[in-house]
Amino acid sequence: MATPEITAIIPVFNDRPALERAIPESLKALSRITENFEVIVAEDGSSDGSAEFVRQYETKSTHVKLLHSDIRQGRGKALNRAIRNAQGSIVCYYDVDLATRMKHLPDLIDAIRKGADISTGSRLLPESDIRRTGGREIASRSYNFLVRHILGSRLFDHQCGFKAFNKARIIPVLPSIRSNHWFWDTELLVRAQRLGYTVHEFPVQWRAGKGTTVRIKDVFGMGSAILRLWWQIHVSKN
Repeated sequence: MATPEITAIIPVFNDRPALERAIPESLKALSRITENFEVIVAEDGSSDGSAEFVRQYETKSTHVKLLHSDIRQGRGKALNRAIRNAQGSIVCYYDVDLATRMKHLPDLIDAIRKGADISTGSRLLPESDIRRTGGREIASRSYNFLVRHILGSRLFDHQCGFKAFNKARIIPVLPSIRSNHWFWDTELLVRAQRLGYTVHEFPVQWRAGKGTTVRIKDVFGMGSAILRLWWQIHVSKN
C-alpha cells in the first residue's frame, strides 16, 4: 500500500459493539475520498474484546491498524500517541459512535487540503442539526460560552469529536497539552489559536450516542479545567 495521505483515528475504550459499525463505515467513507488512507483504532486498555475484534479486522484489510495499550491512558494520551504514529499528512479523528454523520468527512478533509491547520465540526452554529437532551444542550452551551469568554477562543464548539489536522503543524503543539482525557480537544484548540493557527469550523449533523449522560461532577470538572488552563497560559506562562 502506498504511503497514506489520510490517517483516520478512532479512539476506543470498551466499544466493541460500536466498532462493528464504525470500521466498515470508515473504510467506505475514506475510500470515496482517497485510495491512500489508514484507519488507526486507538484502543485504550479495553476489557470487552475490542482489541481482538480489531486484530481480526487487520487480517481482512490492510487499511486497518490497531494501536493497543495494556493500561488505560486516557483519551487525550491515546490521541497524542495515535497522531504521532499516523503515516498520513492529514490526520483526523472522530468518535466511535459516529455521532457526527460521516457525510461530513469530505468537508473535514477538504479544509486541510485547502490550507487550514485544523478543521472541526460544530454542533453550535446556526446551521448545525443536532439532537440531544435539554440537559446536555444547556451544559454544552454553557461550557463553550465559558471557553470563549475566559480562554479567548473564537470557536463555538470545542468538544465535538470530529476534527482533522495538518500533521506537520499539529505535532509541535502536542507536548504543551496537559489534559489526558476529555479536555484535550479544548486545550488543543485554545493553544493552537494562540499560536496563530488557522481553524476552520463548520456546521454538522449530529445525534447523541446511546447512554451518554451529563453528570454534575463532569460539569464541575470541565469548569475546573478551564480555570486551570487560564492559569497555565496567563500566570505560569506555559
